[in-house]
Amino acid sequence: MGLRKLLLGFLMCSMFMQTSCLRYSFTGTSIPEDVNTIFIPFFPDQSNSGIGDLSDRLNDVLLQRFVNESRLALANSEQDADALLTGQIISYSNRPFSIGGNEQANQNQVQIVVRATFSYQKNADNEWENKSFTGTFTFDPTQDPIEGEDNAADEALEQIANNMFNEAVSSW
Repeated sequence: MGLRKLLLGFLMCSMFMQTSCLRYSFTGTSIPEDVNTIFIPFFPDQSNSGIGDLSDRLNDVLLQRFVNESRLALANSEQDADALLTGQIISYSNRPFSIGGNEQANQNQVQIVVRATFSYQKNADNEWENKSFTGTFTFDPTQDPIEGEDNAADEALEQIANNMFNEAVSSW
């Protein structure tokens, strides 16, 4: 009986160690050794969203994801960077997502689409070019519609930044 518990404990520990290693595979370990810096210029808002700081918010989450959660340092210019991420916000919408019994929206959905290009300075070809990334999030417009839309936009931008990062890392 004691041997069975020991083997079961060993098996559980080894499974835990294997899954914990997999969980952190995208935090910079697969970045090539010669890629140390990235330049992420301002992504202009071409969506006519009416949200004045949407580009700033996207830039903040991209920097958080690429610089603060990997070993990459932020370059001051495109010429100083080993990798380059450029793009623009091309679409923003806030539409009813589900209608309640009173024929009014009880859920709205914010959807943001960003088109981006990722490249290495040493390669003539882009890793991906003009690739679209979409983030969506729903909120209850009957509560606080302004704060709800604002939070939904933040969540959608977070999805976009995560998807861009994962797409860039998968090409490494």
